[in-house]
Amino acid sequence: MDICPGTAVIIILMTRKDFDDIIHNNYRKLYFIAFRIIRNQQEAEDIVQEVFTRMWLMGKKIDEYKDVVALSVTITKNICIDQVRKMKHLNGNIDWSEVNKSYLTPSPHDQMVNTETLEILSGIIANLPDQFRTIVQMKEMKGLSYEEIASQTGMNINSLRVTLSRARRIIREEYLKYNYERRKA
Repeated sequence: MDICPGTAVIIILMTRKDFDDIIHNNYRKLYFIAFRIIRNQQEAEDIVQEVFTRMWLMGKKIDEYKDVVALSVTITKNICIDQVRKMKHLNGNIDWSEVNKSYLTPSPHDQMVNTETLEILSGIIANLPDQFRTIVQMKEMKGLSYEEIASQTGMNINSLRVTLSRARRIIREEYLKYNYERRKA
């Protein structure tokens, strides 16, 4: 590459934090790609771990790629294709109905994440102003329709929708703030 005098070349090297951000932001996407191909929860999780391991081992070479997310998707698909080929070679035909049974039971990690998320959201909802908390509980937890909530609270449906929308926005903002602070720590 020819560089004209007086021009600056900026080389951006990926830091550990950058790599952690890639993992955090793309794990689910890569997992779903792997699961769509493999149809097995544990295998898909293992494949995503393999993708991140390969990317980490690439070291500084990873900075040569313009789109690291596209690279991770390509690596995921290639590993999945290799895995499917191995399974077909070893097993002849794959009984997908047996493979899908393992997906019905969430992994211990998924169970822990779901429990933690529910606890966080319950705490956020408990701290909402009374009117917001009541409407959220009626709509989201009890599953009442707008008409049922309106008849019980005496609010008109349009005001109810606006109030619920504001409550959901507060919940979303508080949850995102919690996640941001947790990642910062």
